[in-house]
Amino acid sequence: MSPSSIARRPLGPGGPLVPPLALGSWNTWDRMDPGEAVEMIRAAVAGGAGFFDVAYYNMGPHAENSRTDILFGQALRASGVARDAVVLCGKLWLWDWPRASFRAQLEESLDRAGLDRFDAVVVGDYLDAPDPQRLVDEVGELMSEGFFDVWGINNWTIGTTTAVIAEAERAGVAGPTFAQLKYSIVRRSMAEGAPYRELFDAGVLALQASDSFEGGVLLGRTPARKIGADVGGIRALIADAAPEVATIAASFDATPAQLAIAYCLAYGPTANLLFGASRLEQLESNLAAARLADEHGAAIRDAVAHLWLDRHVAADGAW
Repeated sequence: MSPSSIARRPLGPGGPLVPPLALGSWNTWDRMDPGEAVEMIRAAVAGGAGFFDVAYYNMGPHAENSRTDILFGQALRASGVARDAVVLCGKLWLWDWPRASFRAQLEESLDRAGLDRFDAVVVGDYLDAPDPQRLVDEVGELMSEGFFDVWGINNWTIGTTTAVIAEAERAGVAGPTFAQLKYSIVRRSMAEGAPYRELFDAGVLALQASDSFEGGVLLGRTPARKIGADVGGIRALIADAAPEVATIAASFDATPAQLAIAYCLAYGPTANLLFGASRLEQLESNLAAARLADEHGAAIRDAVAHLWLDRHVAADGAW
C-alpha cells in the first residue's frame, strides 16, 4: 500500500493531518535489534503510517526505566528518514506532577530520544484529578515556546477533560484537540459513550484509539509482557471472545488484528490508532487494515456489534 492510498485525518479541530495508523513505543523498540528497528521506521513511513509515539516509561505504574524511547531515537537517526516525514508524539505524565514539572519531563524525554521538539504530546493518566489552571498554564507555556504544536489527554474522566477545555478557553490558550482512549471491538464504553461522543460530535476533540488488541488477548494470544489495565475486569471475557473475532475476521478475508483496526478506523471520530509492532510482517499486515476499513468498515461494525463487553463500565471514565 502506497502512502498516498492512506488518507490522513485531522488530529482534532485545527490539528495537523496525520496518518490514521501510528506505532506505539511501549514494549516495542526494545524487542527489536537495531537493524529491525530501522527497517520498521522506513516501512512505516513508506506505507503511510509515519506517526510514532515516543514515551519515556519511568513514572507511576510505568516506572520501568525503559529504554524504548532511546532506541527509537537511535533508529530514527540511522534510518535516514527526514524529520518532516514523520509525526512524533511525546507523553507527559501526571503521576508525580507538579513535583515533576512538565518542562523537566519534556526536556528529559527529548534529550533521551535525541530530538529537539515533538509535533504533539499526550498528557497522561492520573490518580488524583489535576489542577486545570496550573495544567493549562504549563502546557500553554511549552507550546508557545515551540516544543509541540497540539496536545491531547489520556484516559481522563470527562469531568477533568471538560474542566481543562473550559480553562483553556477562559485563558485564551490552546486546549486539547484529541483524546487517547482505550478503544476496541470489545471495549467501547468511553469512546462511544455519550460523554465523550458529545465532544467528538461537536468537533471539540478527535479520538486516538489505544490498546485496541488488548495486549494481544483479543487476537487469541496470552501475552507474557506487561499490558494495559483491565478496566471493568473483562479480560477473561475478551479471551473467550477471541475465537469468534477470528471467525468474523476470516469472513472478511482478514486477520483478527486487521479486523480490530478496521473497526476502530471506521468510527467517525477516530483520527488515528496506536498499535505495537515488533516484526515487519506485523506492520505490513496491519497497514492493509486501512483499506479494509474504507471498503468494509460499516459491515465490520455490524458484524461485531454484539461483542461490546464493557457495557457495564462507566462511560465517563470514572473507574
